Amino acid sequence: MVEVKVVGIDPGTASCGFGVIEGGSNRLRLVEHGVWRTSPRTRPEQRLRTIFESLSELIETHQPDAVVLEESYVGADPRVALAVGQARGVLLVACALADVECAEYAPARVKQAVCGYGRADKAQVQRMVKAILALPALPAPDHAADALAVAICHALAPPLLRLSR
Repeated sequence: MVEVKVVGIDPGTASCGFGVIEGGSNRLRLVEHGVWRTSPRTRPEQRLRTIFESLSELIETHQPDAVVLEESYVGADPRVALAVGQARGVLLVACALADVECAEYAPARVKQAVCGYGRADKAQVQRMVKAILALPALPAPDHAADALAVAICHALAPPLLRLSR
């Protein structure tokens, strides 16, 4: 059984979820999870700097094998899509500077891997993350639960799939 340590990220500028897990196909364990928050009253470049520095510190602390991002859902508001894209950019740069592998998974792929159904709702994802990681309570907030789900998706991916990303 190959042990991995994975950082999952649910990108965003107001709330950027993160989750760190470790283990192998037989057992995954929670290391840390949470959300980095930035205020809309803060200048955009400072918000992006906070996200960049937060991931850089997390990588330095945990030395993960990979950082994985949930691909962005493009909604109706182009300003939100642009802000999330900027956050994704600084996250990718933090990975590149730390020389850490970075992969991305579509939300439907994450839900399929965690719940067995690509159209699962947020509550189903939270319950399955709780079960897979043997947590005493549902992971919260939902951005952190989504980040843990994308980390689980990567950790459970067959080795050849992980190599091809």
